[in-house]
Amino acid sequence: MIPDFQTIMLPFLQILSDGEEHTTNETNQKLAEYFNLTEDELNEFLPSGAAKTFPNRVAWAKSHFKMAGFIENIKRSSFKITEAGKLFLETKPTEINLRILKTIPAYQERAGRIKEGESASDNDKLAIDLTPEEILENSYLRIRENLAQELLSKIKKSSPAFFESLVVELLVKMGYGGSIKDAGRSIGRTGDEGIDGVIKEDKLGLDVIYVQAKRWESVVGRPEIQKFVGALAGQGAKKGVFITTSRFTHDAKEYQPKNETKIVLIDGERLAELMIDHNLAVSTVNVFEIKRIDNDYFGDE
Repeated sequence: MIPDFQTIMLPFLQILSDGEEHTTNETNQKLAEYFNLTEDELNEFLPSGAAKTFPNRVAWAKSHFKMAGFIENIKRSSFKITEAGKLFLETKPTEINLRILKTIPAYQERAGRIKEGESASDNDKLAIDLTPEEILENSYLRIRENLAQELLSKIKKSSPAFFESLVVELLVKMGYGGSIKDAGRSIGRTGDEGIDGVIKEDKLGLDVIYVQAKRWESVVGRPEIQKFVGALAGQGAKKGVFITTSRFTHDAKEYQPKNETKIVLIDGERLAELMIDHNLAVSTVNVFEIKRIDNDYFGDE
């Protein structure tokens, strides 16, 4: 299990206790060995996929130590413990966390002093296991999940004609069918609680994709997928997309045609995610940029 950034703090500082210069990669490797992390854990990414979780947590531990004056940068990706850091280790701490760091004057000056009347226990409640980036990304995921649920709820309440239009627009936004006009001509045969038709795979129409969409509440089972594959064979098509507002059974998802037919299953959850990814029926409310120091600007080696 990947330790939180506060658990990383004590062994991190102990590694630097020799007073020598250490690199980021070397320290990360020693900490990984200390915590017996597996390859899968070392390769785990933050929700956004922008950075790996463990190095990110080590970086935040390092950042808090810099605020406390316990470590100093020598050059880019290279640092060592300070005299203040050595003196702190001489107290033989059994742990290091934000609550303890907030008692250090240098940390208070850089991170903001404890508000008057705020007790240590109040401060301790603010000590969290996740890094600020993880908190932001997890919050984003929760917002996105709630948005997807709201989208799916509205789709299920829409009319078959509206659902038809939505599917056409989504496929075009994803790069299929050429234009809305072209795609609309192809997917226009409305059936009960769904649509069926053929759409261009690309703007030039070099290949086609058979589309079946079901605005259903009940789950879609294997028999429906087998019927879909049969419909593809009847159309002489080898590629198909089955879209539903509900979900697929395990047997449906495991079914694989024995011929060259390729099918993609999109359930309600995935449909909502695609709509969010391609900005369909959603609008941007806020944009937050996370920035880091550009070491090249300062000429760090």
